[in-house]
Amino acid sequence: MHGYVTDPDAPGGLRFADDLPEPTPVDDEALIEVRAVAINRGELFLLQLRDRDWRPGQDLAGVVVRPAADGSGPGEGTRVVCIAEGAGWSERIALPTDVVAPLPDEVSFEQAAALPIAGLTALRALRVAGPILGRRVLITGATGGVGQFAIQLALAGGAEVSAQVSAEDRAPLASRLGADPVVTDLDDEGLGPFDLVLDAVGGPVLKAAIGRLAPGGTVATYGNLAGEASLSFRDFAAAPLAKMVGFFHAHPQETRGEDLRTLARMTGDGRLVPQIGSVRSWEELRGTVEAMREREVRGRAVLTVG
Repeated sequence: MHGYVTDPDAPGGLRFADDLPEPTPVDDEALIEVRAVAINRGELFLLQLRDRDWRPGQDLAGVVVRPAADGSGPGEGTRVVCIAEGAGWSERIALPTDVVAPLPDEVSFEQAAALPIAGLTALRALRVAGPILGRRVLITGATGGVGQFAIQLALAGGAEVSAQVSAEDRAPLASRLGADPVVTDLDDEGLGPFDLVLDAVGGPVLKAAIGRLAPGGTVATYGNLAGEASLSFRDFAAAPLAKMVGFFHAHPQETRGEDLRTLARMTGDGRLVPQIGSVRSWEELRGTVEAMREREVRGRAVLTVG
């Protein structure tokens, strides 16, 4: 079987192998033929940290070629979206059926592959403060992979959405997705107060966002692109009883499949549009990884398999 493994001696630290073992599903796993994968920015760091012969790949879409033996999950031939712990950059993968969700006919494999980690992060982070109907939500790093989904999902949930972006040339995308206002910094005293902040940036942006919280508001932080933030209780002076939550997309683990189904359904009916910046063959995976490192790809980077 073909697929990618880490190899410090190969170009870009990745080797395209032709001798990988075929997956052997256990009773609650379905065998998936992979049709498309997406690269997450977090995987760029993992590629530098992992040992030789580690198999990357978390976001994927494909077709069930062998249903789970225990009868759970979708049947043979079902088009699916999946989230994996790794080994997704390969021709086939065995996955527990609770991380697999069927796709509506209207959703392409490329769109589906763009959904899992970024979409789950946005969906689940928006839930940390409870219902958002009529609430004010601020999304930092709003044109990143998570931010683009978060804007759309927050609007679908009835929130008033403001966005912070890193540069003026990124503002039009956030505006097209429906955020208003869109700013490059949080200095304007007229911003907020916000009931919920979704922060991908960290550093000074996180500190400034806390200063725009409403009393009892919540910050869900899931990134630190700008580095660590130096905080004290005084930063919460304008927002008594506010709280900050360190957020990770994988929790709760038992509902990942259900949440993937929600994202796929919303994509199918047009409420959620994955912003895909690059679609290439997986033979160009190493070049795509390098383009992402150089920030030449805006939106999700997707590769077709086969």
